[in-house]
Amino acid sequence: MAIRRRPADFALFLTVLGLLSIGLIMILSASEYSALVRFGDALYFFKRQLLWALLGLGAMFVTMRVDYWHWKRWAPVMLVVGLLLLVAVFIPGIGRSSHGATRWIGLGPLTVQPSELAKLCLIIFTAYGLAVKGEEVRRFWRGVFPFLLLAVAVAALVLAQPDLGTAFTLAGTIFIMLFAAGARTGTLVAIGLAGMAAVGAAIYVEKYRLKRFLAFLDPWRDPQGSGFHIIQSLYALGSGGLFGVGLGQGKQKYLYLPEQHTDFIFAVIGEELGFVGTCVVLGLFIVFIWRGLRIAAMAPDAFGSILATGITAGIALQALINVGVVSGVLPVTGITLPMVSFGGTSLLFTLTAVGILLNISRYRLRQ
Repeated sequence: MAIRRRPADFALFLTVLGLLSIGLIMILSASEYSALVRFGDALYFFKRQLLWALLGLGAMFVTMRVDYWHWKRWAPVMLVVGLLLLVAVFIPGIGRSSHGATRWIGLGPLTVQPSELAKLCLIIFTAYGLAVKGEEVRRFWRGVFPFLLLAVAVAALVLAQPDLGTAFTLAGTIFIMLFAAGARTGTLVAIGLAGMAAVGAAIYVEKYRLKRFLAFLDPWRDPQGSGFHIIQSLYALGSGGLFGVGLGQGKQKYLYLPEQHTDFIFAVIGEELGFVGTCVVLGLFIVFIWRGLRIAAMAPDAFGSILATGITAGIALQALINVGVVSGVLPVTGITLPMVSFGGTSLLFTLTAVGILLNISRYRLRQ
C-alpha cells in the first residue's frame, strides 16, 4: 500500500473559518457595552480576539504544513513542558488569579492559560504512546493504565486551579482515544463509572460546585444567587424565538447575562440570531466532527488516526459541555465555546490543533 498526498480537507477548513467569523461578529455584539463600561472602549475585547485570531490562523497554517508524524519526536518534551506550565500556575508571582480561580500565567501585558497547551500536549503524547503500544492496549496494566494514570495526574492539576470543565474535557478526550485505539469494552465501562464517581465527588466536596449543581436541578430556588447564570441564559435563548431579535439588538448582554462574551456567548447567539442562528452554529460543529472522524478513519497509520480522533474529540466535548451549560442541560462550569467565545489562549491552541488535523487530512492510504 502507498500513501497518497492530497490537498487539505477544504470542508473542514471552511467550517473552521465559519465558526471563527461567527465568533468575531458575536464577540463584538456581545461585549461592546461591557467593554465600554469597563474600559471606555467598545472594541476592547473584539480587537484582542481579532489579534489572537490572526495569530491562531498563522499557527494553523504552520502546523498544517508540518507533516504530522514529526510530532512523535517532540511528544515527550511537549508533555513535560505542559506539566511544568500547569505547576507554574501555582507559583506566586507567576500565576494570576481571577474570579477565585488561578488558571493563568502572566507574560507582560498578556495572560496565557497553560491548560490549553497541556491539553494539546497530552493528546499528542497519548496518540504517540497508544500507537506504540498497538495490541497491548487491550491489556489494562500494560496498555491502558499508564495513560489513565497520566490523564488523572493532568486532570488533577487542572482541577486544582480549579477548572472542573477542562479537567472533565481532558479525561473524556483520553477516554475516547482509548476507545479508538481498541481498549476492551469492559475496561472502558469500568473507567467510565469510576470517572462519573470522581466527578460526583468533586462536586460534593466543594460548596460552590454543589450550589451550582443544586441550581442546575432548580435554578429558581436561588434566582439572585447560584441560579442567576442559568436563568438569564434561558431568558436570552427563549426571547430569541425563531429568527432572533436582530444582530446587536439583544438585551441580556447589558450586564444581565454574566460572561456574555465568553462562557455564555451561545445564549447571545440564541437571543440575537434565534433558533436558526443556534442551529447554524451547531451544524458547523457537527460538520467539524464529521470531517474530523472521517480524517481519523482514512489516516495512513495508527498515530495519525488516534491523533485526529483526539483533536476532534477534545473540541467536540468542549462545545458539547458549553452548549449543555447554556441550555440548562448541564450544571454551570466555566468552559468556553471553541473558536466562538472570547479567549486568546484557547483560540490559539485550538487553531494550532486544527492545523495538525488538516495536515493529517493530506494523507491517506491507497490500496
